[in-house]
Amino acid sequence: MPANGQRRSTRTARLVRALAVTGTGAAVLAVPLLGATTASAATPVSSNVTTLKTASNLGYPNNLDGWIRASLQVMAEKGIPGSYNGIYRNIIRESSGNPRAINLWDSNAAKGIPSKGLLQVIDPTFRAYHVNGTSWDIYDPVANITAACNYAAKRYGSMDNVYSAY
Repeated sequence: MPANGQRRSTRTARLVRALAVTGTGAAVLAVPLLGATTASAATPVSSNVTTLKTASNLGYPNNLDGWIRASLQVMAEKGIPGSYNGIYRNIIRESSGNPRAINLWDSNAAKGIPSKGLLQVIDPTFRAYHVNGTSWDIYDPVANITAACNYAAKRYGSMDNVYSAY
């Protein structure tokens, strides 16, 4: 049986890896709190982190046009149907193009799960239809559009088929 110190270091390493894999910044903070003497304990984990797909990382401008085009690129890679016009039409109806939009008055809000972001997605739907490679932040434009289009594809065949609240 390993010495107590060895078991703790294994647990620490496991915890740091788990925190890093889930995408929390807590991994960096956890290292000093758990008794590591240097931050190098987290180095191997960070080498596995991939760059999130954002408009600017994909070479598009950080505006509505760029967010839609970046989302379409991610959607094409993942086989999610949708067109620029269908996405644009729904964004304008849902949020007027404001990525920080939040609906605090409808039935979802009354249940404590307000619709958020460009395509007014609720947290459970965003989590269920999140697309790997995009941010887990519901307000991130590319993540919000891509998750909403993934949901619409499963439910309606494509965001292009959505003409009202969905």
